[in-house]
Order: sequence, then C-alpha cells, then structure tokens
Amino acid sequence: MTDKYTSLEKYLRDLPLSQKEVTMAFELIEQILNDNLPLPAYQDDAWWGNQKAGIQVESIAWKDAGWMVDIVDLREKRVRFVRQ
Repeated sequence: MTDKYTSLEKYLRDLPLSQKEVTMAFELIEQILNDNLPLPAYQDDAWWGNQKAGIQVESIAWKDAGWMVDIVDLREKRVRFVRQ
C-alpha cells in the first residue's frame, strides 16, 4: 500500500471495536490523509470499491483495517464504512 493511505488505515483501525459503522465526509478523509483525494473519488463510486488486490491501493487501507465501503454518496461527498 502506498504511504498516502496509511493514515486512513490507522484512523479506521483505531476506532472502538464496538463501533460497527462510520460515515466520513470526503473532506475529513482528506484531512486524515493530509492530501486531496484523486478526482475519480469525487466522480465515480467504483473508486470506492472493496478490492483486496489490484491497482486500487486505497481499498487495501480500509480492508486491512477491517472495514469495507457500504454506501458512497458522491452528491453529498461522503462514504459509509462498515466493520467486517
């Protein structure tokens, strides 16, 4: 995984085990990353896919932290993760 998404993995991993879901604004994710999300994250919900391997390194961050994307709302610019 690229270092860019390590901070997101850590953030999700550090959430209490009792927390089963979290909805995050894209803006918050960018603050956690200390970087902008790529343009496809704002335009294509497929960017938020739950691939374990392949070219989408961002999905490895949330999958390795024990989460998966449940709902992406491109209009509201937010994503809901659920604990696996």
